[in-house]
Amino acid sequence: MVPEKESDGLKNFDIHGHFCELENDGEGSDLSEEDDKNKLAYCVTDVPAWYLCIILGIQHLLTAFGGIIAIPLILSQGLCLQHDGLTQGHLISTIFFVSGVCTLLQVTFGIRLPIVQGGTFAFLAPSMAMLSMPEWTCPAWTQNASLVNTTSPEYIDVWQSRMRELQGSIMVGSLFQVLVGFSGLIGFFMRFIGPLTIAPTISLIGLSLYDSAGMSAGNHWGISTMTTALIILFSQYLRHIPVPFPTYNKTKKLHTSRIYIFQLLPVLLGITLSWLICYIFTISNVLPSDPEKYGYLARTDLKGDVISQAPWFRFPYPGQWGLPTVSLAGLIGILAGVLSSMIESVGDYHACARLSGAPPPPKHAINRGIGIEGIGCLLAGAWGTGNGTTSYSENVGALGITKVGSRMVIVAGGVLMIIMGLFCKIGAIFTTIPTPVIGGMFLVMFGVISAAGVSNLQYADMNSSRNVFIFGFSMFSGLVIPNWIFKNPDAIATGVVELDQLLQVLLTTSMFIGGFFGFFLDNTIPGTLRERGIMDWNKIPLDDSSNTLESSEVYNLPFGISSYLSSFSWVRYVPFLPPNAPSSQDEAMVDSLATKQQPVKPEVIRSVAL
Repeated sequence: MVPEKESDGLKNFDIHGHFCELENDGEGSDLSEEDDKNKLAYCVTDVPAWYLCIILGIQHLLTAFGGIIAIPLILSQGLCLQHDGLTQGHLISTIFFVSGVCTLLQVTFGIRLPIVQGGTFAFLAPSMAMLSMPEWTCPAWTQNASLVNTTSPEYIDVWQSRMRELQGSIMVGSLFQVLVGFSGLIGFFMRFIGPLTIAPTISLIGLSLYDSAGMSAGNHWGISTMTTALIILFSQYLRHIPVPFPTYNKTKKLHTSRIYIFQLLPVLLGITLSWLICYIFTISNVLPSDPEKYGYLARTDLKGDVISQAPWFRFPYPGQWGLPTVSLAGLIGILAGVLSSMIESVGDYHACARLSGAPPPPKHAINRGIGIEGIGCLLAGAWGTGNGTTSYSENVGALGITKVGSRMVIVAGGVLMIIMGLFCKIGAIFTTIPTPVIGGMFLVMFGVISAAGVSNLQYADMNSSRNVFIFGFSMFSGLVIPNWIFKNPDAIATGVVELDQLLQVLLTTSMFIGGFFGFFLDNTIPGTLRERGIMDWNKIPLDDSSNTLESSEVYNLPFGISSYLSSFSWVRYVPFLPPNAPSSQDEAMVDSLATKQQPVKPEVIRSVAL
């Protein structure tokens, strides 16, 4: 049973404070100093002080910021909004608001892990494919800024009709994800999904984003390199160095506490310092003011007009762009994005559990998580973001760097995203973060995600030629096939437009291809459960859900809902509800046995660091 830990804010970060402690045999810990340094500062069920939750929540917000804001900016090209910055700002505020709501739903009632929900790039490809069809091609006059009157009814109808088509397709497609999640189909498939499926899926999430990171960082390699170097310096070289801070309490009055600030906020500190340096370079005209010159995109005044044009307060609401419509072509494309998103999310759940010190997620939690993500996509479609929601891999990588796995931090981040969606001026300020700074952050985050995927292979027997073949072929195929399709976009021509769009999306999604080949080969090539890593991966009987005390503490429903429902026998037949929880008598028996027997040291699962 996981021991209860008290948290009083700075105490956990005092030089003599505790981290996520492991049981020992009373004769001294066998852990080395290096193992001690790799412990989590806060585990998934710990509750840091409120001000730490806010600060760390801001860091997760900044980590997800690049991906969230990029989606409406890319989508605006297909919506004919290139020259309407104010509407782009409204789309950004809407996606922040919906992302915050979906994050709170996921952390509270979904998978219940510290995982951020935000816009998904898996929906961008089918969305842009649909908007590129002849009937939705932007009129020529919308490409000329001098001819665009953003307040004219004709122009408003041009972009809103396209948005409503996206909304309807996303809302209908999200119902499929809700059905798959809450019906237990994902949980059923999980008995066939092991490390050789999850490892290439997660790794290819990071590796497939190398072009995005390179394009952002390449706008000014000096600024992006500085950002990367600062994050590495803070997260690796200085993370064990405490910094004295003045604190006050009733007993000690005004005194000094030593806080591991570099371990807590490496990403936030790196981005802030780089942002500040870019601002200094901008006002001193060190950076060029000519848009044609290299380094122009590192300036902080490129989006200054957005701040002045954005209203102080605006409340997004469902159907704000009109009544959604739906087409078969758009729906099939979105379904392909939904499939890719679900595979990615299952991998993110396992990575997040490992990096936050939680047990592997049981089937009922995965079912509930996928179902809640489907509801999130339904809300995103209704509110009119032009996109869905999914688990953010970047923030999973942030857990491995900061060593803070508390889900209350993600709750704080979700509330902050809602506030940013309501107060447009706040979101407009963050749009001034230069692109190279975001690119430097991506270089670190996507590398951590790739490493987190490879680390799952520790459960499988990698001395087996079978496993080496499966992983290598899955990884290589996930890189080769999408690259060839991108270079030969006209190669897929079946004569059926909808089928072409479906194949285009599936075959250009690296994590889908790698996960598919890993899943197919792992379940068809003969191999024992131990060789495949299934036994060590699940750590539970394959025909039952995890119902240990540690798992129930993390994954059961909040507010006593699980305890109330455990008295009903029908609960065991509901795929997304936890089975009957251990009773208080069972807990007392476990505690009694624990006092009589010598405790067994649990397996140490190290979080992935750079």
